[in-house]
Amino acid sequence: MDKHLLFTETKRLTIRNFTMDDILDYYEYLSDPEVLRFEPYKAQTMDQMENIILEDINSNNKLAVELKSSKKMIGNIYFGDIDSETKVLGYVFNKKYWNQGYAKEATKSIIDLSFKYSIQRIEARCDPLNIPSWKLLESLGFTRLSHLKKNTYFWKDKDGNPIWKDTYIYSLNKDEHIK
Repeated sequence: MDKHLLFTETKRLTIRNFTMDDILDYYEYLSDPEVLRFEPYKAQTMDQMENIILEDINSNNKLAVELKSSKKMIGNIYFGDIDSETKVLGYVFNKKYWNQGYAKEATKSIIDLSFKYSIQRIEARCDPLNIPSWKLLESLGFTRLSHLKKNTYFWKDKDGNPIWKDTYIYSLNKDEHIK
């Protein structure tokens, strides 16, 4: 899917490419350990943010989610390629905007748009302890395909041993998608 096709709007949100103007809003939640609890990276410093946002500006896989009412960037969606017909979906949102339906609204919009084109399947992964994330996926019609036990680690304990984590793998096929 071409980068320019990944711009869309919903009733409350604009989903668009990143700009340098997003740096402070992005930092607001990428510096928050609670937001990043299930992510494979630690809280970011402002010095790190410039490189991160430059990468995301040039990425075909990351989209900013902005409130129409205030123009505040409140989250981001990762939508990467597995192959030409399969995407992988991920999302991170500022905790000030949790439990307000924004993640569902944004991801549903991207899913709907994708299935209008050549995308046949979307996959997602999440930590089983991240209950809001897997509930969101299931509410969008994703099917849990597997529960991988202790299959990955992001961090090590104080003795240098991996802290293993489980992963749920989800899938949504175009022909199963209900708009």
